[in-house]
Amino acid sequence: MADPDFSLVVLCYRSGKSIIPFVERLCQALSFCNLTWELVLVGNYVEGTDDETPEVVNELARSRPNIRTVVRPKVGMMGWDMRMGLDAARGEHIGVIDGDGQFPPESVIACLLKAKLQNLDLVKTYRVRRDDGIYRRIVSIGYNLLFRLLFGLRIHDVNSKPKIIRRSKYELLKLESNDWFADAEIMIRAQQNGLTIGEVPVHFVSNDTRASFVRPASIIEFTSNLFKYRFGRSARP
Repeated sequence: MADPDFSLVVLCYRSGKSIIPFVERLCQALSFCNLTWELVLVGNYVEGTDDETPEVVNELARSRPNIRTVVRPKVGMMGWDMRMGLDAARGEHIGVIDGDGQFPPESVIACLLKAKLQNLDLVKTYRVRRDDGIYRRIVSIGYNLLFRLLFGLRIHDVNSKPKIIRRSKYELLKLESNDWFADAEIMIRAQQNGLTIGEVPVHFVSNDTRASFVRPASIIEFTSNLFKYRFGRSARP
């Protein structure tokens, strides 16, 4: 099969069967686009657990020719999953989105259209409405303020997805993060490499089917990595 115009990586960790309706919505949205596309479902798993996600995503891939999977025992967290999926993506433009359904499929189309119409290297969303509670909103505000203070990149929402980037530009980023810092690393590396960046607004909905992964330990990890990237060895491009 020839390489598609667009590849979307869907992070499915511990999603189980709840990923099925979201994948169906993504396929429906992308079917209206005049381009060839593929979904790369990342179903990496922790060995020894009863996570059914690998079987679910592999069954989805068997049902549709433009769905592929990356299913491996985990040796890292979200950042590792993201890199494994993006490295496997074959499109001229590649993107990544969480599989929990909090970002609507239509936001993928909006980002892709903006990237193509305005000839941008990277386009992402920023959350103008959030239904996930005051705790997450306060954490996000503080984190984004610290990010802008340290790096001077005037974007609205570092961790918001989807993020869509030209594959040729993605290869310049040389991402290393294996953890929850991966979204920020993309934006830092994009700035260092002079990528043109755009944003589109999105409504971020709540998810009552799975507990948030953003716990106090993750917040400490985020903050620590910001300072490491700003003042340590990783700050150099």
